[in-house]
Amino acid sequence: MRYVALASDYDGTLAHDGLVHESTIEYVERLVHSGRKFILVTGRELPDLEAVFHRLDICERVVAENGAVLYNPASREKRVLAQRPPDSLLESLRRRGVSNMSVGDVIVATWHPHEQEAIEAIRECGLELQIVFNKEAVMILPTGVNKMTGLCAALEDLKLSRHNVAGVGDAENDHAFLDSCECAVAVANAIPALKEKADWVTSSARGEGVAELIDRLISNDLSDLSRNPTRDCILIGKSADGVLNQPVYGRNILLCGQSGSGKSTAVTGLLERVMDKKYQVCLIDPEGDYENLPGCRIIGDAKRPPSIADVMQAMDTPDAQVVVNLVALSATDRPAYFASLISEVQSLRLRSGRPHWLVVDEAHHIFPSEWGPASTEMTDELSNLMLVTVHPEHVSPNALRKINTVIAVGHAPDKLLQEFARSCGADAPPAVPGDLERGQAFVWFVDGNRNMTVKLEPARHEHLRHRRKYAEGQLEPERVFHFRGPEGKLDLRAHNLNTFLQIADGIDSDTWLFHLKRGDYSNWLRHSLKDDELADQVGQTEQDQSLPDRETRERIKQAVLDKYTAPA
Repeated sequence: MRYVALASDYDGTLAHDGLVHESTIEYVERLVHSGRKFILVTGRELPDLEAVFHRLDICERVVAENGAVLYNPASREKRVLAQRPPDSLLESLRRRGVSNMSVGDVIVATWHPHEQEAIEAIRECGLELQIVFNKEAVMILPTGVNKMTGLCAALEDLKLSRHNVAGVGDAENDHAFLDSCECAVAVANAIPALKEKADWVTSSARGEGVAELIDRLISNDLSDLSRNPTRDCILIGKSADGVLNQPVYGRNILLCGQSGSGKSTAVTGLLERVMDKKYQVCLIDPEGDYENLPGCRIIGDAKRPPSIADVMQAMDTPDAQVVVNLVALSATDRPAYFASLISEVQSLRLRSGRPHWLVVDEAHHIFPSEWGPASTEMTDELSNLMLVTVHPEHVSPNALRKINTVIAVGHAPDKLLQEFARSCGADAPPAVPGDLERGQAFVWFVDGNRNMTVKLEPARHEHLRHRRKYAEGQLEPERVFHFRGPEGKLDLRAHNLNTFLQIADGIDSDTWLFHLKRGDYSNWLRHSLKDDELADQVGQTEQDQSLPDRETRERIKQAVLDKYTAPA
């Protein structure tokens, strides 16, 4: 469920001439019974609202006084969010003949045509206040207080993200409030300026318009609305035809490419742009490759597996970005761990719509080819999912069938797409290009039969490539370093950098110097681990013939430790 809350203005939206029709209340009750929350956002003072609307019990929260007061009907707790203007302002208004005036906990309100007197009174008192219009109403409030700030306080209280809220209103003071909602709706009687900015305008006015919106929320979660391309999309890159965006909802991505192809950098760039828009991400990280992703909380490390309770606690607030580090879990334990975690994630998504994106790196570890969900419901809930893998054919077909966007990077993208197509029973696109340059990607929209080559939007932060995997993990067979010696009689295999250093420390001098003089160590780092910086550093040691055997070992060992195994 994408929209877990509806925030509605009162006068002119939910209510007509100050009263809410019984049929409108029945629709709000239907909304609440669907598992969604109803938040009332009004310029009225709370006592005034209670006098005309006797069903505050159906509201999860009430934002009153145009954002200055937050009220919880269940507990009857009221929280004042700003300071009321001083009495000197009220006296100044009265001297100017403003008698039709209402004073709340914070708000001071009057009516047109007294806006000029309000401005003069504010100036006379030397106060930093603002005037907000609501059709004929003239409201005086502290600067920066509006329906948006009040709604944000309500959402913080409820631990909801604005990306899971639809909002509906009709007047001038609803602009900021609707701007803060993922979907902005104007009822048919709304002022023209609000209709122009809305994502959708109902065909009916006031309460009937709200009922129309609730019907659509319950029936299809507003999935049939045309989306705002600026607000609801994530930039992938640029093609010959222009900018290519990825809708932020309703897409499942497979990002695939060989090791060293720029796959992790592409993931980092996409996630940066997702997180920039304050969508919540939960990234499953089997190899510890994303432990330095900026702005993320890391759960688990090399020695301690992440507890599911800790992961869920970390995701409790909407602004938390979470990386689940599975390095301490064996490969055989990872699918079962994820099955337990996804059950909790689905439950959180039903309650709050979060996390907005679930990203699974090394997806062949989490969804191995033999993986099958415990129930069809589990497969159905795999939405807003990004799978990252070297080998699509090693990923479960059950998971791949959910994919509707494939992004391939690096060498032989046609092979990767054919693997995907065979696994999920799709037809691979024709005319796939050859090897892609670094920073390029081939994007295939599977469900739209559309594809193109793009230049990826670069990441702002350089990805710290496979730090844990290269240091402690298991490299693919073709990337293992083989200590063979001058006569080729040995075959000591270094499956990672730690093993490399252990063998290097104990190997005989002839074998060590044989590979050193040939430049094998720097070549391995450059071509198998794709680390040009470390390769250049090791290459300098290889070329310095004045160094004794033991010194070369120590220098190369220290260079590796500084880059990969020292604390980040």
